[in-house]
Amino acid sequence: MEPLLNDRQQLKVLLVNAGPHKAGCTNRALEEVACALREEGLATEMFWVGNKPMASCLACRQCDKLGHCVMNDRVNDFVALAPEFDGIVLGSPVHFGAATGAATAFYDRAFYALLRSSAGNALRMKVGAAVTSCRRAGNTTTIDQLNRYFQLMQMPIATSSYWNIVHGATPADVEQDAEGLRTMRTLGHNMAFLIKAIHQAEQAGVQLAQPEPRVYTNFVR
Repeated sequence: MEPLLNDRQQLKVLLVNAGPHKAGCTNRALEEVACALREEGLATEMFWVGNKPMASCLACRQCDKLGHCVMNDRVNDFVALAPEFDGIVLGSPVHFGAATGAATAFYDRAFYALLRSSAGNALRMKVGAAVTSCRRAGNTTTIDQLNRYFQLMQMPIATSSYWNIVHGATPADVEQDAEGLRTMRTLGHNMAFLIKAIHQAEQAGVQLAQPEPRVYTNFVR
């Protein structure tokens, strides 16, 4: 039987900013989540995807053998780093009612590589949360999009008192979104509780069920 977490005592969360601006609105939202997590005693680390062109998945399936993406860029930095953390927050601004093209390409490749690796799904039962920033609308559809990565990876999803969104065209605008920032703080506190509960369950001897062998059913034969 595999443990839920390893034996290290320092619980930590990786917060991913997939926006084109390192210090933009999405980062401001993630900072508020990180502040609440640190108040709960968890360590945090920010990961900026960057603003260089990001290629989408080639469907080459080389990650099955390599354990990482065949294209060596920030995706592989994330793939190597993510398994060390107990929780992951995915952030993206809203572009045309969805996550940015770069965010979608990055998350598609990163999570597919982590899922398909011969080492197994290293994110199983890690806690996930999605955060979006927008000027006006398109935020809930973006959250739905980001949450699907967690669902496929068997990751419990942390929620808040409202949709995990902040509004504003600039970080200064976000500062005026009192409800949005409160939502971010609540998300951080709720996420910390889930991570601690999973860790305490592991310490108490609760074991994670063994996964069944993967089965694929093609509907066109």
